[in-house]
Amino acid sequence: MSKKGKKAQRKLSDEEQLLLFQQKMLAEEEMIKKKERLLSQFLKDKLAKEEHNSALNLHKINTQWRMVLREIKTRALRKDIEILSQTFERVVDCKDSVIKSLAKDLSEAEEQYAQALRSHLHSIDQLLALQRCRLNLLEESYNMELETLTKEFETERKTIIDQHEKEIRYLQDVFMAMEQNYTDSEYEGKLEFQSMWDDLKNKNLEEKHFLRLQLENVVEDLWRKFQDALKNYTDATEDRKVAFETLRVKDEKSSKEIEAQMKKIQRLQDSISVVKGKIMVHSRESEEQNQYILEDKELILVQLRKLKAQRTQAREISQENLVKLTLESNAAIKALRKTVDKGEKILKLAEICRKFETEEEKVLPFYSSTLTPEEQEEIEEIQPEDLPEGLAKVIADYIGMENFWKRYNKVKLEQLSLQHRHAQLLEINGKLREMLKQYLDGISVSDEVLSQLNPLFIINHRSNLTQPLSTPATQPSGKKPPITYNVIEAAHVISHIL
Repeated sequence: MSKKGKKAQRKLSDEEQLLLFQQKMLAEEEMIKKKERLLSQFLKDKLAKEEHNSALNLHKINTQWRMVLREIKTRALRKDIEILSQTFERVVDCKDSVIKSLAKDLSEAEEQYAQALRSHLHSIDQLLALQRCRLNLLEESYNMELETLTKEFETERKTIIDQHEKEIRYLQDVFMAMEQNYTDSEYEGKLEFQSMWDDLKNKNLEEKHFLRLQLENVVEDLWRKFQDALKNYTDATEDRKVAFETLRVKDEKSSKEIEAQMKKIQRLQDSISVVKGKIMVHSRESEEQNQYILEDKELILVQLRKLKAQRTQAREISQENLVKLTLESNAAIKALRKTVDKGEKILKLAEICRKFETEEEKVLPFYSSTLTPEEQEEIEEIQPEDLPEGLAKVIADYIGMENFWKRYNKVKLEQLSLQHRHAQLLEINGKLREMLKQYLDGISVSDEVLSQLNPLFIINHRSNLTQPLSTPATQPSGKKPPITYNVIEAAHVISHIL
């Protein structure tokens, strides 16, 4: 036992030595790694410090160089500023004088512009109000037509939907009736099949019973004969008895198989007859159903054609309504464009006419009403309900364009006054021409002149003129003006001429 313990201690000491060696190797590797880390960290810190110092020195150099450049630039800029200040002062003085003159012109122009703008805005507001009224009327008419069209469309849609629902109900009723007829016919066919099957079964049972009785009688007779023959045969042939027994067993087995096969054949024949009967019944029913379905299909096709015709008709009507609506909208757009062009033309004419306005018209573009207070009260007392519809509409339109019609009437009156003044001047010119002719006729004496009326031919302070040369216009009362005689002395005319 002591030898074995010593060997174990030696082995443990070797393992401990290996472990110690491994630990030493690991400690040395860790020390080497720590030294490498410290060295790399030291080098990184040193590199960072160098980079920081280089950047700081570069920044200092740049700042000093910038200061030098700024001093040089400030000197140059001061010289430029002195020159520019002198030129700026001269330009400012010139601009001040120009600004003062322009300010005066601007104040005058602003006053004129404000007055013109007020009048222009007033007229534009009135025109806009008129345009809004017209647009509202057009919009109301458009909305009314749209409502009528929508109502017609809804009524047509409701009628089509009702008709469609009625047809669906009719088809559902037809389908239910067909299903009911099919179930009834199926039930009747089942009953007929069951009754036929029972009859056939009873007949087969009776025939089978009858045949069984006959076969039993025949079998008994044959059995007796067979027993006799068997005795004879057994007596004669005992050796073949064993073979006969085996053949008899086989015969019984084959007879049983034949009976089973016959039963299967009978069953198959019965099932074939039943299936044929069902096929005949179902073929008849299917032919009838196909006939009904074809008739329903024809009816549905006729209804479908009617619905398609109605749909095409409704589509044509809606297309016509859409075309009508587009035409009316295009006509309304054209009318609005015409009104806009007319308004622009009016505004252009107003701008052209504004150039020819006097100072008084610029200051007071609209004169006050020429009606007396009594007439104004009478107009205010008149209610628009008492007036006819056309006159009330004209008055309503006139209220919006009152200032425009004032300007228009003023211009029209000035035009009439100028025409009247032109006619008066033409009349005065004619009179002067007539007087000049009379004077020239009075200066020259001849037979022709003496034969005619001459204002210079005076006897007893009267000339030979019985009536004035030019008849003035009659007085408004219808009375004739008094007769006037032109008496002109030649010495007076000559003194004025010479």
